Formats: sequence, structure tokens, C-alpha cells
Amino acid sequence: MIKRHITSTLIISAILFATSCSGNTDKENTNNSLDINKAFLRNVKTTTATLSDQLEELTLTGKVEYDPDNMINYVPLINGVVERSYFALGDKVQKGQTLIDIRSIELSSLQAELVTLESEVKIAQRELKTAQAMFEDNMLSEKELMESQGKVDQAQAALNRVRTDMSFWGSNKSNGSFSIKAPISGYIINKNASSGTPVSPDSDPLFAIADLSTVWITVNVYASNLLFVKEGMDVKITSLSYPGEVFTGKINTLSQVFDPEEKVLKARIVMPNKDLKLKPEMSVLVRLENKTNNRLVAIPSDALIFDANRYFVVVEESADNFKIKEVAVQGHNKDTSYIASGLLEGEYIVIKNQLLIYSGLKEN
Repeated sequence: MIKRHITSTLIISAILFATSCSGNTDKENTNNSLDINKAFLRNVKTTTATLSDQLEELTLTGKVEYDPDNMINYVPLINGVVERSYFALGDKVQKGQTLIDIRSIELSSLQAELVTLESEVKIAQRELKTAQAMFEDNMLSEKELMESQGKVDQAQAALNRVRTDMSFWGSNKSNGSFSIKAPISGYIINKNASSGTPVSPDSDPLFAIADLSTVWITVNVYASNLLFVKEGMDVKITSLSYPGEVFTGKINTLSQVFDPEEKVLKARIVMPNKDLKLKPEMSVLVRLENKTNNRLVAIPSDALIFDANRYFVVVEESADNFKIKEVAVQGHNKDTSYIASGLLEGEYIVIKNQLLIYSGLKEN
């Protein structure tokens, strides 16, 4: 701790000595110096050091991502060719909206089988109706009636199977074509389909739809941050895209395995995105706060003076009487610093013009 005391006149005289004009009389110099000292002291501001619980703060980087539970990639189940697409990348689509028409030889065979089976069901139903009438007239045995019923059931089962198979591929348009409809409402986030594009079960997804009403924010947590970051912590999220706007959320999950490439743990924040301001791949800053049980002296961070790898503050001990104190800083929280030693609760800390006073005290 620097224990030198000095009055305001000596401090300011030392600071402003160089500004005195050599051509003036001693009396004029003295009067000017006193006037400047008074003006300077009126601009000196102090605040009281207070005792409070330490609030730890950590800022991490993150990225907005799609919610995979609300996203669908469509991969065709058969071979064919895209006849037409009805959407563009970024379009908003509604569930059930037609997106693509595909022509397929495999589908043509299924359509022919569908027509055959529909005919067989109708024939079997007519035969069953006749068998029931003959059974009522005692012209047909119960066994023969059951056989007729069995033929109807078999034909109907085969027809249902083909219809189910075709429903996986889309809406039947006949002539070997079918339409792919949007399975969910959302936004087109990927498109690999245009007229003439060949498709197969091994090809890339023709399109992807994501419901952006909910998004994930993935946060990079480094090994040195593990003791600070916990599941359930409240967070504040900011982005350069929206200066001054703060989004609030909570850490839902924290991975237990380090990412092998980035060497970080991934924390996940599930965020409602009602106004769709949070765009996938957008970079964000995530601020976490944790109130501890450590009761420490708190002062504005601007009051700290860093010199020779140590921290100092200027204390006003009485009216216009200042002293330099060396302090040990426990931690910072945005605009507040927490002091472990060197400063007492209730002391008056200079927060304006402290650098000038500090320089004056060091020179005397």
C-alpha cells in the first residue's frame, strides 16, 4: 500500500505546474493556480465501496441451429426423375402443400397393380354377395360362404398394401407420376431438386423443411469454464444483428463428451423464436451469471488503476485529502469489480479524475 498523504493544493499544483505561464508575476500564478484547483476539485467524483455477494459472469460464444426434432429431410424411396418442383430455397410452406412431381417406372407398375387389385376386390365382393343369397336359400354350404368371404379379405389386404406403399412416395397422379407433399409446415432450408433431376433411395435429400418457431443455441464451453457452467442456469443472449436487444433463455443440457475437433463441450439452449429473429448459423454471445455466497467489497471497475502489474484505487480520506491504496481483485462482473483485500466497506473511492490524482500522488 502506498501511504503517502497529500492535500489537494499540492496534488493539483504538481499536476498543473507545467501549465503556469513564465511571463506572469508570482501573485498572478498563485491566483490562477488556486482557481484551477477549485475547478478541478469540483469535477472530482467519488462513490462508496459497498459489501455485496459476488456475482460471477462469463461470456461464451454460440451459434443458432435448427431444432432437429422439428426438421425433416425428404429422401425418395424409389428411382425416378423430377418432373417439376413448386418451391424455392427459403420459401415458407404449409403441411400438405405439393412440392415436387416425380415420374417413376416403378410407380407405373404399382399403379397397374393397384388397378388390378381394385378390380379383384370388386369381383370378390360381387361373388360374396351372390354366395350370401345362395346360402340363405340353402343352396350353398357355410364352408363355401366362408371361402367367398376369405377371397374378399385377401383381395382387400393386397389392395391396402399397395395403397400403403404408394402413400409413402406421395399422392398418385396416374401415368407413373406422383406428387410429394410437405410433411410439416415450415421453411425450406435445403433444396436438391429441379426439373430433370434423377432421384433414387441413395441420392441426397430432395429438400429439407424446418419449423423455426423453436431453435437451438449451441454454446462452446471450454475446460476452464466447467466449474462455472451448469444445467438450468439462466443466460442472456446478444447478437450483432440486433444491437442492444437481449434474449433470455436457460441451459437445457450440457454434453458430457468433448467435441473431438473443437475440443469443447457443447451446451444447448432451446429457444422460442416467435418473431423468427434468430436465424440458423447466426453467431451469438451468451452471458452467464452466477450469484455466489462470497461477501466482498464491490466498486465500479472504472475506479481501478492498473500500474506495474498491480491494481490501485484513489481513496478520499477527508475533504480534499487523498491516498493511494493497492487492492487485490477477486473478480470482475461487467461494470463491477470485487476486492479481496486492501479496501474497506464505506471508503470513498474516486471514480472521476482518479488518474490525475494518482499521478500527482506518485510524483510527491
